[in-house]
Amino acid sequence: MHEIRILLVDDHPVVRAGLRAMLSEFEGFTVVAEATEGGAAIREIQRGQALGTAIDMVLMDLQMGEGMDGVSATRAIKAMADAPPVLILTTYDTDADILAAVEAGASGYMLKDAPPEQIRAAVQQAAAGQTALAPEVAARLMGRIRNPAPVLSAREVELAQLLATGMSNKAIAKDLFISEATVKTHLVHIYDKLGVDNRTAAISVARARRIIREAG
Repeated sequence: MHEIRILLVDDHPVVRAGLRAMLSEFEGFTVVAEATEGGAAIREIQRGQALGTAIDMVLMDLQMGEGMDGVSATRAIKAMADAPPVLILTTYDTDADILAAVEAGASGYMLKDAPPEQIRAAVQQAAAGQTALAPEVAARLMGRIRNPAPVLSAREVELAQLLATGMSNKAIAKDLFISEATVKTHLVHIYDKLGVDNRTAAISVARARRIIREAG
């Protein structure tokens, strides 16, 4: 069995220690490096490639207190030559987070409260170039496809998440590199799909349906 060399990326030392201990119990898994944020993870990957001890897969948290977040890091890693697969391991299961990670190029998306065997299988699948999704995540993605009711597009989900931070239309337009008129058009569609007529109600409904994250 080929040894799977793993890079752990999480800003909580206790979480990294727990993951390292859990993964070390599985035959063929070796945690060879750790990083507290995305930029450090990229440097670890580059160092491994330079030394001829390439990392086989990255286990990546989404939200990290300082530095580059998981989605940005995943996008940057996937742009590298001979990029290792990235498996997201997080506590968040909203449409906004799942879609952002998938669009960034993540090979899988798992939740931190998953049973160890589920995480082991996901690591193996991601390392083998397969897609690995937590059952809850797969169900949410399938629900978006099957649901006859209007669902927010990936762009609308992204905009709704920014809306919840209190950003103005002008600030959202600048962040997404679109015009204010386009932002207003997206808002009309979001309100219509959520059955609301204002920002506050849209944010409330989007959070209740786990389209975007709760505050905090």
